[in-house]
Amino acid sequence: MTARRFTIAALLASFLACGTASAAVIGVVAPRSGPYAPLGAQVFQGARAAAEAAGDTVIEIDESCEESGGAAVARSLIEAKAAVAIGFLCVETLSTALPQLKTAQIPAVSISVRSNILMEDALRNGWPFFRMAPAEGDEAEKLSEVILSMWKAEPIALVEDGTIYGRELASAIRQHLEPVGITPVFIDTFRPGQEQQVALVRRLARAGATHVFVGGDRNDMAIIARDAASESIPLTLIGGDTMRAANRPVPLRDGVLAVALPDYAALPSATAAVAALRAQNIDPDGYTLQAYAAAELAHQAILAGGGRPLTEAIGGGSFNTAIGPIAFDERHELKETPFRLLEWRGSAFSLSRPATE
Repeated sequence: MTARRFTIAALLASFLACGTASAAVIGVVAPRSGPYAPLGAQVFQGARAAAEAAGDTVIEIDESCEESGGAAVARSLIEAKAAVAIGFLCVETLSTALPQLKTAQIPAVSISVRSNILMEDALRNGWPFFRMAPAEGDEAEKLSEVILSMWKAEPIALVEDGTIYGRELASAIRQHLEPVGITPVFIDTFRPGQEQQVALVRRLARAGATHVFVGGDRNDMAIIARDAASESIPLTLIGGDTMRAANRPVPLRDGVLAVALPDYAALPSATAAVAALRAQNIDPDGYTLQAYAAAELAHQAILAGGGRPLTEAIGGGSFNTAIGPIAFDERHELKETPFRLLEWRGSAFSLSRPATE
């Protein structure tokens, strides 16, 4: 495993001339080869662009996504004298790198890994791990919160496509609804990948359902919405993070809701970062802006450290980033879930607000 060093000399000289602080050394860990290489490229590009803006030094380290590779990642970070490491798309890397990173006092900030088991291990062993990604269960938690705030008085249905994702999400939502006395009027499993779902929407109408959670993929949601409209059956539909997919072959209809990660590039907080990336012919897609934000967080935490261990600075700080403010709770999870309520309008999802707000 190799590390490549990128030092932005001109910007660094300007940064130091301002007398603010010396450059931070930030390790960026992501895949360079294999099926995750395109995602890794997004991570490296985003972190590199943020480092250029701040005058920091970036150490780019390949992530093999194998348990045997974690120790080598940790050694590369230690040898490069990285103050903090960001990226980490694979749980396998972290599970074997974190023990050495604890000894070296190098915090690790993942923008992707959602494993609850890894976080439990990190908390039990005192590993310096922070998660900028949502945790397992956050999607169901946010969906339930939205349904309870918006649809409490409505006849609700839960339908799912029989996959592990759809079934578990619908079950988790049901477990949130029943303790507060909300019983869905219709629960069913539909067959995914069909050209039409007229029978399903008719069953929903006969059951009296008007507000429906759909645990399935984007195209199934689009077909259900289309067929409900063609049958003149008014349904308000909401799905999960799988709605963030290509809008084809059947396009979504306006008004379809989703609890999902927002389009970070469309956020006001991302304007400057998006402009900087596009000036370098970099599309702010995928993990690019999350990596940019992670590098910003690392830079701000180092400046605010004041001689404290960096783990304390990260855990106790609040950081303004391209994807909005970031702060962690006592479990090193995000204080605010990144999932948002979105509504399809025209050709994209836009931020929506519950009617109660």
